[in-house]
Formats: sequence, C-alpha cells, structure tokens
Amino acid sequence: MLVRKIGIAWFLSRVGVTIAVAGRLPQVPLSIPDNAGSNISIELFDDLEELSRIVDIAYCVGTAGLGIQKPFLCASRCQDFKSFELVKTWNTGPLLSDSCGYVALSHPPSAPRIIVAFRGTYSIVNAIIDLSTLPQDYIPYPGSSNEEHAEEGSKSLPNPLSRWADPASSRCDNCMVHAGFMASWRHTRPQIIDELDNLLIQYPNYQVTLVGHSLGGAVAALASLDFHAKGWNPQITTFGEPRVGNHALMKYIDKAFYHESQSNRSVAYRRVTHIGDPVPQLPLKEWGYRTHGEELYISKVNLPPERSDVQVCRGDDDRHCLDGADVSSDGSRSQRVPSAAMGSFARGMLEHAGNFEIPARFRIWQLFFAHRDYFWRLGLCIPGGDPHDWK
Repeated sequence: MLVRKIGIAWFLSRVGVTIAVAGRLPQVPLSIPDNAGSNISIELFDDLEELSRIVDIAYCVGTAGLGIQKPFLCASRCQDFKSFELVKTWNTGPLLSDSCGYVALSHPPSAPRIIVAFRGTYSIVNAIIDLSTLPQDYIPYPGSSNEEHAEEGSKSLPNPLSRWADPASSRCDNCMVHAGFMASWRHTRPQIIDELDNLLIQYPNYQVTLVGHSLGGAVAALASLDFHAKGWNPQITTFGEPRVGNHALMKYIDKAFYHESQSNRSVAYRRVTHIGDPVPQLPLKEWGYRTHGEELYISKVNLPPERSDVQVCRGDDDRHCLDGADVSSDGSRSQRVPSAAMGSFARGMLEHAGNFEIPARFRIWQLFFAHRDYFWRLGLCIPGGDPHDWK
C-alpha cells in the first residue's frame, strides 16, 4: 500500500469543492449552441462567474477556514450575496474521504435556490491517496437517509434498485466509480440529506443547483445522480472536476442530464475546464477512467477570462478543448508549457531542463495556478478572495 502511494505521488491533483442545491421547480434546461467551438451566452457566462464565487466561499469552512456565520457572514465573498441565508455548515474530518461545506438559501431578488457548497481538501497527501484508489462497482442508490447509516455490505440493506420508479431503466451496467470519491459522498450524504428534504418541503419552487470545484466536482457528480433519482431535477456546474468513473458511468451521467433536439442541446450539467489544469485529466485514462460532457473550456491562461475565452466542447477527446491543449502540431501527446501559465519557480525548473516537455496532466505546480483559476483564483478564505496576480 505504501509503495503504491509513493509511486503515484507525482500525480498530485485533487483540491477544491463546492455544491449548490436548490428547490423543486421543473428543471430549467440551459441551451448550449449546437456547434462545438461556439462561445457561450452572456447569461451563461455571468452565471458561471457567480457560481465560481459561491464555490470559493466554501473554503471558509473546515479546519483551515475562518468559518461562516449567520445570517451569511464570512471573511471571503459572503458580502456579494446579501440575499443568502445560511442554514448549516458541516465537516466530516481530515481523513481520506473528508468533506465539508455549507447549506444556504438564495432568496429573491437573487435566483431562488437551496445552495449546498462542498469545499475541497487542503491536504496534498489526501489528494495522492485518493487518486491512487482503485475503482469499485457503482450501484445507483438513492435510498432514504436512514439507510445510509447502515454498515456497507450489511445483509439487511434492501436492493437499491427496488426504490427507483423504473428499476430497469435505472440500471448502470458495468459502471465503475472512483472508490475515494464515492466514500466522500457517502460520508457527506447523511450530513445534508434530511436538511434538504425539509428545505424542499418549505421551498418547493427553489431550483436544485449543484456546483463543485475539483474534488467537489467529483462529489457533485455523484450527488447529482442521487438527487436526480429522487426527482429533485438538479442543475450542476463543476470547475476542474476530475474523472470519477469508467466509460459506462460517464454515459450514465450523460443520459441523465443531456438532451438533444434538432435545434439545440439543453443540459443540466456544465463541466468547466481551464487550459493547463491537470486535474480534469486525472485519474488517467490508462486506468480506465473517462470524462463526461458537457465541457465548457476556458482557453485563456491568465485571469480574468472574457466570454470569448469560453467555448463549448464535445465529449472527452475534443481536440479543440482541454484534451487537445496537450497535443503538439505533429500529433504527439505533449507540448511545450506556456511560460505565462506557470510561476517563476516552475519556469526556472524548465529552463534547467532544456527542451524537456511535460504533459499537462503531470504539471504538478498547476495545482496552485491553472487548477485554481476559474474566473477568480479559488481556494483561500480571505477578504476579496485570493489575488490572482501573484506568481
């Protein structure tokens, strides 16, 4: 076990989480241009920018954060959301499957939502361990909150599929999921599910919305399937989401949240990536992991991006988006690292390395830059957010 952890240490790549959840309106689809490479609308751009700030607030929760107090006060960006009402915060502890975050209500005049924000881990050790975890079978399990407290493998647990309205269509055949990400969601679920049930009764017209950064994106993906099965019709946005499972699981997610017609595509799930970010390309494809749509790719290295810098992608291997950013003109799978995309220390290292080229997925230093730079520099609970201009 120790050898496996050491051997994989250079994949360091998981930080960050946040999820926003909102009430039980009929799902409001987001229209995406039909052509890959198209730019997004002004409305969608503004929505993504706001959600990135909501994600950032989650870093105030936990042992390294300064906390969030009622009605909605913190050292970071809480003042940007004067119509928000804090419901609760939680922290499951600094272990392998640690998770912490907050639940808040977004009242009018803001968009009516129940926001559940999942913060990422500050522990690089946890990041290494999580990415070295082998996949396990994925079984849809909406269940009741009480069932989550039963021991895994207990013979008393009912068949999860028996609780679906249509068990046959809800099957996920040959689906595999990252065991560490799944464990994080299982530990988080009992912390929030009863609260959300009650909030949805009190606020039936609030839209369920999930948003996550990095590890939080992975947790959001698994939570979204749970909430979808419960009929909550969630909307999901993730930033720097890692791969959570195999090809079968990714197709299962696509089937739940993406719908296409002759005129356009309407999606309830936006997966935002950024040039140079290694995390969305981990765990490795060589290990059997794949990525689902709908990717929205930020092609500008430095902050802040403009609307023209965000484009629509298709699938896991769109050469015009993050996957293609690691392809050289001769078709090889690596390219010279853009100087502007790294700090001075990393630039110095590569100057000594000569022409050695490092694939984007192995650029560890980008955990502190490209992986955090989604509209703002995410990850620290400080007034005004983390400044983006330090290198």
